[in-house]
Amino acid sequence: MSDQSMPEVNAEFGATPTITFHGPAPSGLRAVELVEGDGPVVRKGDTVTVNYHGVVWGSDQVFDSSFQRHQPASFGIGVGQVIRGWDQTVPGHNVGSRLVVSIPPEYGYGRQGMPQAGIGGDDTLVFVIDIISTR
Repeated sequence: MSDQSMPEVNAEFGATPTITFHGPAPSGLRAVELVEGDGPVVRKGDTVTVNYHGVVWGSDQVFDSSFQRHQPASFGIGVGQVIRGWDQTVPGHNVGSRLVVSIPPEYGYGRQGMPQAGIGGDDTLVFVIDIISTR
């Protein structure tokens, strides 16, 4: 599935993401499945384990990346433990999937942003998410 408004990302599960931007961020919350996994479906309320890579739209500066730490992250999904953009896009995808998600401020850190991570209140966030497991 090609989406002209979304950035180009390498579609290789487990590989450190490379993200190339073309033009302005799309409006609203957007998710594109780059690789469709064949594992169990993630459901709201599951504990999901992922690798992820986060940048501000148009930037090459990574603000958070479990790939760079070589340490996947686990958390409850769909239950308010992470930003709304994740809670609304990760459930419904299979283990083994690679997603690219564009998250506007209202689904991310809101108007206050997250200054310590270099995220402004108007910034759209982009995450590449590899779903490793769910339980």
